[in-house]
This record gives sequence, structure tokens and C-alpha cells, in this order.
Amino acid sequence: MDTKRLTALAALTLLPLAVACGSEDAGSDTVGAGAAASVTGVHWAVDDVTVDGKKSAAPVGAYLRIADGGKVKGNLGCNHFGADAAFADSHVTFDGMQSTEMACEGVPADFEQTLARTLADGDLTTEVDGDKLILTTGNGDRVALSKQEAAPLKGTKWTVTSPDADGKAHLTFDEKTGEVSGSLGCNKVKATATIRDGSITLGTASTTRMMCDTSLMKTEKALLGLFDGTVKYGIDHRNLTLTSENGEQVNAAAAE
Repeated sequence: MDTKRLTALAALTLLPLAVACGSEDAGSDTVGAGAAASVTGVHWAVDDVTVDGKKSAAPVGAYLRIADGGKVKGNLGCNHFGADAAFADSHVTFDGMQSTEMACEGVPADFEQTLARTLADGDLTTEVDGDKLILTTGNGDRVALSKQEAAPLKGTKWTVTSPDADGKAHLTFDEKTGEVSGSLGCNKVKATATIRDGSITLGTASTTRMMCDTSLMKTEKALLGLFDGTVKYGIDHRNLTLTSENGEQVNAAAAE
């Protein structure tokens, strides 16, 4: 891993975050005494970060969520972080910030550092407008976020993230037909799927018979291991984990 990146991420500490009070108008709420009610219990996906007038789009998966009890979890784009949030009048403070130190392909380290620094930049004015949340620093830098609903197992196109298939592998569970269909990264697939009590019983996979490059075929072989058996499944908001009977895991994310 990049030594400079490790050093930067290891040093990430989210300083006390203060939110200035303000007035309410139609359709917009500058968080005051109701800060906790307005912000907690919502999965806020990070849309972009603007620093010194330069806007940077957030990687898919960057988010912030504050539970009713004040526990915070989120993702900077690659690395997960956690903290404790304490609300008092028009302020919210994040304490005990901890972050993982992974390097993820396709996620610039400087974005994570920019997002972390902006969140840690003292007093942030917080404005909720419908499904949008804006956090603004005293210098005018801002983090824009959007409310994001959880994805249901059925009817969602789940794009496989690991094993890696370059975004080409995906599965969709159809409630009406009782089947799962999609792509294994190279070949199309279809099978029966019976969902019950946190598990999915998958029938024999019916696939096309194309040949692709070695990496995709390797991924395809791993995904085929899910079929003709029962897998356990778990959903964390918009992330799906499938665990086969021999303990092998497949991870997927809800397609946007």
C-alpha cells in the first residue's frame, strides 16, 4: 500500500463538529433544536465535496449515517469510518473518529482526505431541504449529500463487486417468477430461487456457453459455486452478501 496514503489515513481524526442554528422556511430546514430528528436515522449518500470553489464528485459508496443512539458509521469513498455523535441545541459533535486504512482501486486517496478535512472543519452550517443535506464550513466549503433508501432483495439489480468482474456480473431476484437471472460476467444465467428465513435455495444454473478472457471465466466459476445449494444472504442498506454452504462469499451492490 502507498506509505503516504497510510500515514494520511492513520492521521484522520474528525474534530468536534458544530452546526450553527438558523431559521426555517418552506421546504428548507436549517437544523436548530431539531438537529437530531432531522439528520439521524437517514443514510446520507455523499454527492460531492466543494473546496476552494472546486467541486469533486464522490465515489459510489461514500456515505454518512447517524443512528438514533448517536453511533456514526460511514464511508469516505474507500475506507469505512465510525464515530460517536452528540447533539446539543444547534450543534452536533463527532467524537472518537476511527477509519480503516485500505487502498481501493479507482478511489483517489485525495478525495477521502478532502472529505475528512471538510467534515472536520469546525462549525458546519447544516441545511436540510427535502432529501438533500448540505454541510457548509465557515470558509464556504461544502459537502452535499442525498437521502438514499435501502434496496430490497427482490427486484434490485445487484452488481457483483467481489469476486471482481469489472462490473459485468449482476443478479436480479424476481418475486413473480421465483427465479434469479443476470450475468456471471461472461455468460447469462438463470435458475430457480426460493427465498426463506435469511437464505436462498438456488436451483441448477442454466447458462449460455460463450468463452471470455481468463479473469472473467475465473469469476464465473466462483459465482457458479452458489448454485445447486442454499446460500445465506445479508443486506446492509444497498450492499448484499451471499455466503455459500462452504463459506465462500460473494458481495454485490445495488445498481444506481
